[in-house]
Amino acid sequence: MSGSAMRFTLLTLFPEPIESYFASSIMARAVEKGLVEYRCVNIRDFALDTHRTCDDAPYGGGAGMVLKAEPLAAALDSVGAGEIHTVYPTPAGRPLTTEVIDRFCAQQELVLICGRYEGIDQRIIDLYVDDEVSIGDYVLSSGELAGLVIVDAVYRHLDGVIASESLEEESFQDGLLEYPHYTRPEVFRSRTVPEVLLSGHHERIRNWRMQQRIEKTRRMRPDLYEAWLKRTEGKDKE
Repeated sequence: MSGSAMRFTLLTLFPEPIESYFASSIMARAVEKGLVEYRCVNIRDFALDTHRTCDDAPYGGGAGMVLKAEPLAAALDSVGAGEIHTVYPTPAGRPLTTEVIDRFCAQQELVLICGRYEGIDQRIIDLYVDDEVSIGDYVLSSGELAGLVIVDAVYRHLDGVIASESLEEESFQDGLLEYPHYTRPEVFRSRTVPEVLLSGHHERIRNWRMQQRIEKTRRMRPDLYEAWLKRTEGKDKE
């Protein structure tokens, strides 16, 4: 992705981990370079009572609490969410995939709702949310972590953040997982670096890495492996 800075707006009850993330490591450099902009909006600032209450018991009964519609809607309105692509990370969403990330990268700005407790009022989803996305088949107590996973997956594809060659053979590129990596020392606890990587023969190294990608995908993700086989067989028939 190229062009002006991409902006991430995160709505949260707990801004501290978000602020810390944007001030750290590669992300901090991306912000400093003007490649990324961010806003961290505290939903509690839009609560309607003196106790800054943002959650309540669910209608129909059940365990846990639900984020209330009024403060969350006011927070969303304050950032113009109605005109900006808005994402709600939730275990009930569609899986986060490379294809979804590519689609998010095409946006100039993303609004992410960081839920807590049992989730958010469904009417907020109906009125504001463009994408419900799951980062995996498990449940977190922190919507902030899930939101930052999406941010991290997106921003590293922005031009100038990470060298393009570093992205070319990552896991899920071409439907395969990444090959194993080795660095110094050459021998570690009686385990040696594969001889081919010491050969200096670029074609042999390339072929070895491809075979490693195929084998690891077959072993670790048979679903991806089967899909890759079908695509490869289809291309061979063309």
